Amino acid sequence: MKTESTRRILGIDPGYDRCGVAIIEGTAQKPRVVFSCCIETNKKKTFIERAEFIFNSLNKIIKEYKPTEVSVEDIFFTTNQKTVIKVSEARGICLLAAQINKLKIAEYTPLQIKTYLTSYGKADKKQVYFIVEKMLKLDLKDEKVKKEWEKKVDDEIDAIAIAMVHLFVGK
Repeated sequence: MKTESTRRILGIDPGYDRCGVAIIEGTAQKPRVVFSCCIETNKKKTFIERAEFIFNSLNKIIKEYKPTEVSVEDIFFTTNQKTVIKVSEARGICLLAAQINKLKIAEYTPLQIKTYLTSYGKADKKQVYFIVEKMLKLDLKDEKVKKEWEKKVDDEIDAIAIAMVHLFVGK
């Protein structure tokens, strides 16, 4: 009987204001969050300075936590084209950091992420977060665990969800 091997995956919810990042380790049966944060850029800086900050921050995280795979949210279309272009550029920075560090790259659309986690492609964030909490087997009755989880920002939890999708379905 073949046992599933432990994997270490970097999940990224790309953005140029805030870029959610998470390192997930384990197997589909026993995932755990090793690290998560939100890379926040300074709005007073130029876009290229912000892009450099994201790139350098990701490189530092990759060097410290040594993931072998990365799961990045694919871009979705909105009515605000200026925002979509900037997020696409930030996403490119994230993919470049992954490629330079020789990580195996997987990309998932928001629809895929929601469908894989909840079986419903139009699930809202609350539904996705509820499933992520259950899959991580978080004991939210434990005050310390609950406080830590509640401190995480949306982009950070999205990155956890993106990494978890790859842990469960990615090859």
